[in-house]
Amino acid sequence: MTTLPPLREIIARHGLQASKALGQNFLLDAQLLARIARIPGDLNGAEVFEIGPGPGGLTRALLAGGAGVVAVERDRRCMPALAELSDAYPGKLRVIEEDAMAVDGPALFVGRPHIVANLPYNIGTALLIGWLSAPWAPWWQSLTLMFQKEVADRIVATVDSEHYGRLSVLAQWRTTARIAMGVHRSAFTPPPKVMSAVVHLTPLESPDGVPLAMLEQITAAAFGQRRKMLRQSLKSVAGAVEALEAMGIAATRRAETVSVAEFVALARALAAQRAQRFGLS
Repeated sequence: MTTLPPLREIIARHGLQASKALGQNFLLDAQLLARIARIPGDLNGAEVFEIGPGPGGLTRALLAGGAGVVAVERDRRCMPALAELSDAYPGKLRVIEEDAMAVDGPALFVGRPHIVANLPYNIGTALLIGWLSAPWAPWWQSLTLMFQKEVADRIVATVDSEHYGRLSVLAQWRTTARIAMGVHRSAFTPPPKVMSAVVHLTPLESPDGVPLAMLEQITAAAFGQRRKMLRQSLKSVAGAVEALEAMGIAATRRAETVSVAEFVALARALAAQRAQRFGLS
């Protein structure tokens, strides 16, 4: 087993402080980090894509689990600490100094990696939506991601609940999503103002005949006016109200009462309707 100095010592030696501008909050508890690294399952010999490793706390746990890690970090201050970690695990860690929003993730891997990350709060949701919106089947095996608890709750929310919305539908259309563990704010340095949670997502087969753009258009309209009945909120989507009636979905319902399966069925029906209208089927 590779012996490394305590992470606090590494941080102190390199004068690292979490940057609020970069959405950083460092996790230092080795046992907690090891639990997160175990969520995807056995990583021995697996490839892992990590976003925002910072000084390398989670990276250590992933490498200790036998993974080969490609890590994207835009904060140049963290590079010396990550270089030490790379030296301790020869050939197992590749660090790319780049903005995660600009990196072509699929081009970095031959196989399908697990994505495991304590995501910077300011780009976490945007990254997730990008991974869920890419052509399916996905280029990754699973997602194990740290979010603010409020965002985590939205991802896994069930129909007719407080947090159910567009992100719930998008995530659950294409994945099985669960909250794997909660993380108290006191576990971070510095402590954020909110609680956090780790969400684990595994891909499903994407339903046939359901264009992403159509599903996004429907959910944007429906949840954009979520307190209104569907006959009002979906008026801007041509044919949607008529399709609801044909499917037996009452137009007097509100968006938060419509299940993921019903949104998917509506998107499929509208896509087929438009394809027939324009002679595409």
